[in-house]
Amino acid sequence: MKILGIIPARYASTRFPAKPLADLGSQSMIKRVYTQVTKSKSLTQVIVATDHPEIYKHVSDFGGNVCMTREDHVSGTDRCFEVLTKEKFTFDYVINIQGDEPFIAPEQIDLLASLLDGKTELATLVKKVDNQQQLTNPNLVKVVINNNKEAMYFSRSPIPYWRGKETDWVNQHSYFKHIGLYAYRADILKEITSLKVSAMEKAESLEQLRWLENGYKIKVAETQLETLGIDTPEDLKEALHYLRNRV
Repeated sequence: MKILGIIPARYASTRFPAKPLADLGSQSMIKRVYTQVTKSKSLTQVIVATDHPEIYKHVSDFGGNVCMTREDHVSGTDRCFEVLTKEKFTFDYVINIQGDEPFIAPEQIDLLASLLDGKTELATLVKKVDNQQQLTNPNLVKVVINNNKEAMYFSRSPIPYWRGKETDWVNQHSYFKHIGLYAYRADILKEITSLKVSAMEKAESLEQLRWLENGYKIKVAETQLETLGIDTPEDLKEALHYLRNRV
């Protein structure tokens, strides 16, 4: 099974411009992500997909594989497909790794890759919600999973709604939050990038709902490992604190 790992690294960001180049303990964020991803035992190749010459040069300078892509992509999924079309080699699957998670564990990538058997169309990871605050945070996307370990729905709201209970839902039911890694079978990646924006996607601002609404299946694996994404300069300060204090 040949799997291409792609790290989308967009320069423009409303909350944190030039985020991939941000300094994180003497290394850029994108370099830390790249280093972690290349430790995965499952990936055939790893490449950064960017839309900016400064990021392109930076990745090239530290010896990373990088591909220049268009600026107008709406999502990382679209950027991944452009990279796939430019590759001279054929891949069975593509794994999209967020470019703002510098502490991504290679074990998480390998866990996701374990779901890729040729039949799996799409796959992602989830982690059990630990507390009520996580459950009610709209920035943490929640996932409902069926008995076949497939995603039924993604939402920024706590789902399912626990009728008759005002609080303490996490002790009544196993809730899961979404971990932002995606695996796409190569032919499915081509198909989903041609789909029109769906009604549920508009409502929740979650592109994976477009795939579900059009009948695609998303396999799910549960990770026990936490992630630490960086969306704002304040998040970067927390990441630096984590970096200084981790063993």
